[in-house]
Amino acid sequence: MDLSLDHPEDYLFVRRVDAHGITLIDRTLASSFLLAPDQALENWPVDAAANLRLSHVDALLALNPELVILGTGQRQVFPAAEFITGFLRRNIGIEVMDNAAAARTYNLLASEGRRAVAGFILPRQ
Repeated sequence: MDLSLDHPEDYLFVRRVDAHGITLIDRTLASSFLLAPDQALENWPVDAAANLRLSHVDALLALNPELVILGTGQRQVFPAAEFITGFLRRNIGIEVMDNAAAARTYNLLASEGRRAVAGFILPRQ
C-alpha cells in the first residue's frame, strides 16, 4: 500500500496545538482567534470561556458558520448559557471542547467541505 501525506490547499487547517499556541499551516498564533476554512481572524478579544457573552456571538456569525466549534484551552469549559443560546436561537449548532479536540474536529469538517467555524481561546501571555 502506498501512503502519502496530502496537505490540503483549499482550506486553512490546524497543524499543531500546544499549551502556548496553535499552528495554522505554518504559522503559530499565541492569542485567541477565529478560524473559518477561508480565513483566520487574529486577536479575538477573549482570554477565557468564562468571559464569553452574547456580544461575542456576532464575530463568529459574521463568518457564516454552518456549525461553531469552540476550543476553550487545555480543558473543556462551558461558557455562559447566553453565549450558547445566541447560536441555538439561529439554528446554528455549537460544540464546546478543549483546543486539541476542537482542532481535530474543525480539520475533519473543513476537509469534508463543511462550513465549520472555530473559536480558539488561548490565555494571555
